[in-house]
Amino acid sequence: MTSILVTNDDGYAAPGILALAEAMRSLGDVQVCAPYTNQSASGHKITLAQDIRYHHCKIGNDIAALAVEGSPADCIALALLGLVEKKPDIVVSGINRGENMSQDLTYSGTVTAALEGAIHGLPAVAFSLARADAHCLDDYALAKQAARQIVRQTLAHGLPPLTILNVNVPAVDCADELRGIRVTRQGLRHYRDKLLHVGENLVRIGGEAPTGDTDELGTDLWAVHRGYISVSPVHLDMTAHAIMADLAAWDLQVG
Repeated sequence: MTSILVTNDDGYAAPGILALAEAMRSLGDVQVCAPYTNQSASGHKITLAQDIRYHHCKIGNDIAALAVEGSPADCIALALLGLVEKKPDIVVSGINRGENMSQDLTYSGTVTAALEGAIHGLPAVAFSLARADAHCLDDYALAKQAARQIVRQTLAHGLPPLTILNVNVPAVDCADELRGIRVTRQGLRHYRDKLLHVGENLVRIGGEAPTGDTDELGTDLWAVHRGYISVSPVHLDMTAHAIMADLAAWDLQVG
């Protein structure tokens, strides 16, 4: 039977991971290894040269899980190094509360957990729901359906090495309001962060929620803004190939 490793960055007790694990049960044997606490925006953090505690627990009524006191990438690395009983065939991450599009991918624990799976040679899919107010299982019903279908197709077709799918589901209330699925590329975010002084030698990053260019046809931002599910293939080769020839022409000699 297909073995599916499920994780997230909102923490093992979040409703999104329960929705995802339930969706995956119809496709194979589900193993859950997720952060013990919320690790949103942790990026691709890996814990080295430190002990990492984990806990046996359950999500929902009967889904066994390992809750790891580490990052989402830690969860995948530990699982694939042997912490889970059965070697997975695919890594599935989410369903995140809130979208992960454009430059968000570099911050997102949801996405980087999937990338960690790709580093270990597995196909992987990250799912996010563009609703910051999604707090109960019912809020994830449509995303749950989408996850089941997209993972089914991923298992059937496979993915190239070092490649994941980044999926964002729009904030629509029912399937009738969904306009479909679009294969997209990353768009361009506009961040509006501000430095907030909250005490003596104490600051935080605040500001308004990010916006982005929702008018550029074919991007993840364009699709989700218009009620489509966005599916973006993401590759771990971050080389800027387009400027390599120009860069080679620079005078980069030492001395």
